[in-house]
Order: sequence, then structure tokens, then C-alpha cells
Amino acid sequence: MIDTGSTGFMMICASYVFLMTPGLAFFYGGLVRRKNVLNTMMSSICIMGLASVLWVICGYSLAFGGNTHGIIGTLQNVFLNGVGWEPGSYADQIPGLVFAAFQMMFAIITPALITGAVVGRMDFRALFLFILLWSFVVYYPLAHMVWGEGGFLAEIGSIDFAGGNVVHISSGVSALVLSIILGRRTGSDQNNFLPHNVPFVILGASLLWFGWFGFNAGSALAADGLAAHAFMTTNTSAATAMLSWMLIDMIRDGKPTVVGACTGAVLGLVAITPGAGFVPLWAAFIIGALVSPICYFAVSFVKAKLGYDDALDAFGCHGVGGIWGGIATGIFGKTSINSVAQWDGLAFGDYHLFVAQILSIVITIAIAVVGTLLCAFVVKQIVPLRVGERAERFGLDETMHGERAYPTFTGLD
Repeated sequence: MIDTGSTGFMMICASYVFLMTPGLAFFYGGLVRRKNVLNTMMSSICIMGLASVLWVICGYSLAFGGNTHGIIGTLQNVFLNGVGWEPGSYADQIPGLVFAAFQMMFAIITPALITGAVVGRMDFRALFLFILLWSFVVYYPLAHMVWGEGGFLAEIGSIDFAGGNVVHISSGVSALVLSIILGRRTGSDQNNFLPHNVPFVILGASLLWFGWFGFNAGSALAADGLAAHAFMTTNTSAATAMLSWMLIDMIRDGKPTVVGACTGAVLGLVAITPGAGFVPLWAAFIIGALVSPICYFAVSFVKAKLGYDDALDAFGCHGVGGIWGGIATGIFGKTSINSVAQWDGLAFGDYHLFVAQILSIVITIAIAVVGTLLCAFVVKQIVPLRVGERAERFGLDETMHGERAYPTFTGLD
């Protein structure tokens, strides 16, 4: 039976999640050089159109319409056929269209996260085609396996409240693979690419934090106590991770940085996503406190050691943060908070959930790696993946879009 309160709540949550993609555009846009800011922001903004159209045509159906061997849905709901004003099989208090709209926002922001790894060097046409293919090869199958009826990863007992596997690990690992395929930016071994607009970073991080309340609390699919619980674990983890990164800055340089504080907050949001509706509130402090040093190690030491050029640390933040969040859910999850969890976590004396989480993470990584390699190979046959040296030198704003973000040169390129 439709509950008007929950329906209104979920429509607002869907709007919050939609706002996260422009927020990501500002966050990423502020971090890049000024000659690439429009291209970077456009890489997120265009997905708002592409992913929305794909979702209505067949994306929703492939993720949530029926079941094919636990791997992907069917085409029974193409063009949202059969998805209407009445409750669907996934939520009994809201219209099926509201559930489809809420999930559409996840399908928009997930591939947008990948774009941070390839800024300044990937041909926009290639990126557009890659995102289109990636949605079919990686996102829709993973969404079905984790959240769909009869999904394989759900059947083995793994849990993912709002997208640790589906959103963050998949996009982060794909970002790493794609950045390796493209190679390093010209001059990346000699130049220090500083953020050109830190206020943009603050604006983007704030919009992401704001939208994340819809992201996680909305994943309860009702205006109830579980939504309230997810809301508070989300904010607690983000706040703790922000303070944790500020402490790292103080220990390292004696000064807390604005970019570091914003990065820490986003990391806390990433890490709590899979467990927001499964772990106790006190566990959110631990999850947030530890994600910053874990990801700091990944972006400061592992990245330098291995030599890959993940430009805005999409893997170091979303991939590594998502992996930690999935593991932490296996440690701190409790069935008494959410009965979707079949077992309590490792911290409460049961290892089954922990093992299921590890297995689901490994499978997600494998799907992301293979899917990214396949999509990149296909796109490469159609259009070059990387722009030419001249385009990279002059910037992708002018060469890809014929536009400039700023009217005058200030020496920041």
C-alpha cells in the first residue's frame, strides 16, 4: 500500500542524489588545471543525460526487471513498461516509478566517478562511448547481482546497503584500469598539478555530503527508523574522516588543508555507504577514522610506488575506500539493525558475513577489470582513447569543446 510520507521522502532523496553529480563536477573541476575545468565538469554533466536515457530505455529492466541466472535482469520492463504508480516488488510503500527514479540517480553518478582518473588526456568522444558501454557491461549486471531479485552476490549472503560494490568499488577499479590503459599525463613526472579553484572543491564536497543523505538514508526505501539510522551513521563517518585527514595533514605538514578536509569528508561518506544501514552508530566512528589513513597511504605511497596516473585519485578514494567499507560491513554488521544481513559481523563472533563480503569484493573487482578492458578495447576500434599531444598541451576545454572557463590567462596553466 502506498505511503505518502515515504513516497515524498523518496522523491526528495532521489533529488538529493541527482544533485550529487553536479556536486562531483564542481569537486573534480576545482581540482584540475584551469585549461581542463570545462571538459572535466562536462564529463560528469553529460552523463546526467546519457545515463537517464539509457535507464528508461532498458537500464532499469536489465538491473531490476526479472532475473537471468542471478547475473542480469531481463527486458520485461523496457521503456519502464509495467513500472507504474503502484508499489513494485522492491518496495511496498512507494510507487514503482519512484523506486526506478531513485535507482536511476545511482546509475548516473557511478560512471561519473570514473572520469576523475582520466582528466586532461582522454578524448571526450571516447569517454562518452566508454561510459555507454560500461553501463551495460559493468553497472547493470552488478546492480542486479547485488540488489536485484535473485542476484548472485545477494544470494551468497553479501550485503551492500547503498553501493559499496555497485558504485564505489566498480567505478574506482575501472578508473584505475582505464588510467593505466591511457598512460600518464604529459609532464606528470615533472610537474605538480595543483588545484586551480579550491572554493569549487569546497562547493562540490558540500553538495556531495548533502546529497549523500539521500544516497544512504534513501536506501532504506521508506521514511522509517532505518533511514534515520543510516542518516546518522553517514554523517558520523564523514565528520570523523574529515577530522582524521586533518590530523594527518597536521602530523605531516603542521597545517590542515582545505582540500584535505574535503577529501576526508568524501572518504568517510564512501566508506560508510555499504554499511550505513547495517552497522551500529559507534562503528561509524571507527569506519570514518580509519578510512582516511588507509586511503592516504594508497594515494601517497602505493600510487607513487606503482607509477600509475590516477589524476584525481578515483581509485585511491572510491576504490580503496569502498573496499574498506565493504570489509568493515563484514566486521560490524548486525542482523538486529537490518534483517537483510543473514549473520552478524566478525566483531560479534560470526565469520560468515565477513567471508561473504570478501568474496563479493573480489568478484566485483574482477567484473570491473574485465569489463573495463573489454569496453576500452571496443571504443579504441572506433575512436582514439587519448587526445593528441597538441590537444593535451593547449587543454581539452578548447580542443574538445571550443570553450574557455575564464576570459584571461592568469599563469595557472
